[in-house]
Amino acid sequence: METVVNGDCGAQALVEPITVHDFSEKILEQLVHFHVMKLSGGFFLWIGSNPVLSNLALAVNSKYDSVPLSTLVLGDASDTTPSSLAQRLTKKTKKQVFVSYNLPMTDSNLALLVENRIKKEMELHPDKF
Repeated sequence: METVVNGDCGAQALVEPITVHDFSEKILEQLVHFHVMKLSGGFFLWIGSNPVLSNLALAVNSKYDSVPLSTLVLGDASDTTPSSLAQRLTKKTKKQVFVSYNLPMTDSNLALLVENRIKKEMELHPDKF
């Protein structure tokens, strides 16, 4: 076991840089912006039409269950959209996923179309997630 003194372990660990990827699309007559920050072992995904952070959910894989664990870190607990989306993206990518979903729930199809757009972007640019 290596001893760490003042945060220095003496060896240079390979650390992945945080990378940023942005894309937008008009979905149901609404311009939706997507902001992805790729992290070491996961990613943060912000979805919205205005610059707000009204909620934040986290999902992680569990060694005890095939369904990823998820929790809402910030926001209205009655809105399950960010937690559900984070859970499905974790299941798909096998990574830790943070999701902030900041779109009004005016159309029930919007969330599905947004998720499909994210999956399309994951296929086009898998290195960004």
